[in-house]
Parts: sequence; structure tokens; C-alpha cells
Amino acid sequence: MQLTTKDKGVLLLCAREAISTLFSGNPEPSIDFQYYPNLLEPCGAFVTLLLNEALRGCIGYIQSEEPLFNTVTEVARLAATEDPRFAPLEQNEVARTRIEISVLSPLEELNDYNDIIIGTHGLLISEPEGSGVLLPQVAVENNMSTAHFLTALCQKANLPTNLWMKRKLNIMTFTAEVFSEQIHKDITSER
Repeated sequence: MQLTTKDKGVLLLCAREAISTLFSGNPEPSIDFQYYPNLLEPCGAFVTLLLNEALRGCIGYIQSEEPLFNTVTEVARLAATEDPRFAPLEQNEVARTRIEISVLSPLEELNDYNDIIIGTHGLLISEPEGSGVLLPQVAVENNMSTAHFLTALCQKANLPTNLWMKRKLNIMTFTAEVFSEQIHKDITSER
């Protein structure tokens, strides 16, 4: 799926409105999908919340049977209220919180660790002892090598951090189209 600039702007506005409705009691956002057919496609997505450029919440679904629009509005609310690493977002933080959305591609099996492309691939690990996911931008933002990315993935899944060196793990890759309010200010300021 190739999202247009307007698709991205609508998703950012809807994510912000979904979070705002937690405090306002206003109805959920709705749109006329005849103008945005891409948003009806089922697709996985994550919403990341940043406050003063520090992580404030991040939740998403690797895959979803729901339309992208529904997935983004749901995970926006969850990122604001259910990320176990943070207290729920407070009303006075909403206006200062920047929203970033990652729309995910389908998963592909990783056959060789050397096939990982830093900055392009996100990783999903599924082992009997634990599972975890890291978005593609995590490796770039933290200046990670492939080895560091795999170590961080194991840590995220509560596995021994060097387990990836001991055996081939069940890892899937995906790509993400990442966009944020900071980049799309022209669209989100038209509200």
C-alpha cells in the first residue's frame, strides 16, 4: 500500500483526535472513506507518542484485520493509556505530545541475520520463552549495528541477550512507512 500525503495527514489528525476524546468525551473521529480508500485496507500499525522528544508511549499491532484507520485510532488510545512502561497520558500533556505513526508491511521470514538492513527492517521475534518487536527506526535512532539490533531484540523479548549468537531464532522482518506531526505540520495545522 502506498499512502498519499493526505492519507498520512488524515491518520495523524485521527490519532490526535482519538487521544483527545479520552479527555473531552467527544465522539470518535470519522471520515468519508470515498476520499481515502487506502485507509480501509487492513494493515498493522504502531503509534508512538513523544513528549519533549522522549518516548511517552508506543503500542501497535504487527498485523490487523481491521481497516488501517481503525487500527491507528485504537492504538493511539492504547499508546496514551496502556503502555505498561508509562503512566497514562495526562490531559495537560496532550497538546505537547508529538505523534508518530508507523504503517507496517506484511511479515517476511528472516533466513539469515546478514539479510537485516538497518533502517529498513523492523524485527519480530517469536520464541517459546518470549517475544518482542523493534520498529525499523529504533536501530537508526540508537545508532545500532545489526549485532546491537539483535541483542536489543532479545532483551525486549526477555531472552538472554546473546541468544541470537547461539542459535537461529524465529525472527520475521517487516518494513514501515513512518511519518509524524513534525514532518506533516502543514497538514495537521489545517484543523
